[in-house]
Amino acid sequence: MDERLSIAVQKSGRLSEKSLELIRSCGIDFYADSRVLKASASGFPLDFLFVRDDDIPKYVSEGIADIGIVGRNEYDERGIELDIVRDLKFASCRLSVAVPKGFEYKGLSSLEGKKIATSYPNIMKKIFSSRGVNAEPVVVSGSVEVTVDIGIADAILDIVSTGTTLKMNGLEEVETIYRSSAILVATKDMKSEKKDLLFHLLERIDAVMLARHKKYVLFNLPKPRLEDAAAIIGGMKSPTVTPLLDKDWVSVQTVVSEERFWAVFENLKAIGAEGILVMDIEKMTE
Repeated sequence: MDERLSIAVQKSGRLSEKSLELIRSCGIDFYADSRVLKASASGFPLDFLFVRDDDIPKYVSEGIADIGIVGRNEYDERGIELDIVRDLKFASCRLSVAVPKGFEYKGLSSLEGKKIATSYPNIMKKIFSSRGVNAEPVVVSGSVEVTVDIGIADAILDIVSTGTTLKMNGLEEVETIYRSSAILVATKDMKSEKKDLLFHLLERIDAVMLARHKKYVLFNLPKPRLEDAAAIIGGMKSPTVTPLLDKDWVSVQTVVSEERFWAVFENLKAIGAEGILVMDIEKMTE
């Protein structure tokens, strides 16, 4: 029987959606919905296990799954040592301190001796201890925001996205002490055959992730301005240059990072570039 790689993924939610989107972008097809607990892929020897996100580190550590996609916050909170093979850079969130309005907050030391409601007591203890603050975690599994109003805690430490829920409960975010994104973790005792499969999966993931922040740019340019264009584009190896019917003009093809694109676009226009065509890239390698 051919070897297959198994991956634990959050059963539902934003992390699940982004994880499955990434895997599909790697040319791996599978069926999954909220009722499915297991699935097998086609196009790559990969089997899925759909579970709660906070169970993923345990499942990978015990060999129930070979790899898993989990939020770094859940990984750090569980404290289970695994190989972090990629920061996937999606499902970003922040863990922030929020206090009731009127609370005079002058830094983490303002919480000395206070009760802090949180779903992340281990992360809290580690960060507070590193900054010399002694506070008591009040462990709450959900609805952390209401704990101050009902007198259980003096402040909270919770995952924040928009901050709307905090405001609805009379709280304000005062300091972010931790940031998280999705990571791909792997068991430390993986067999060599499965390591080979993981290597090939990572090749696909890297190609998709690299392409997400790049643009393919095609434009026409007066031939004497080629060196100017090369200086503007920068970054990659020599762009592809194709002669046009008009011998004084050339067509140039290159790849530009999305964050630099508008500056590159404006500078190319300034040196006489015309017919600038911009396209998304599905996959690429460097």
